[in-house]
Amino acid sequence: MGVIVALLIGIVIDVLIGALVGWLAGKFMKSQGSFMRNAIMGILGSVVAGLLLPDWLGIIGSIIGACLVIWVYEKFIRK
Repeated sequence: MGVIVALLIGIVIDVLIGALVGWLAGKFMKSQGSFMRNAIMGILGSVVAGLLLPDWLGIIGSIIGACLVIWVYEKFIRK
């Protein structure tokens, strides 16, 4: 039971950090999207950063990943 609780807490913390990262990236990119959209972009950006960048970049890497996701979204999807 303790492992499941620890896993759920980890997921909640990751989502909250992703939402914060998305908000910061939205401000940095001057995105006109809603908080919810930027939060989702931040979570996706954190995943992208986790796959492409070294772990020691941490939050900064997540912000870079979120900015990249917001840029791709605004450039190619949201025409």
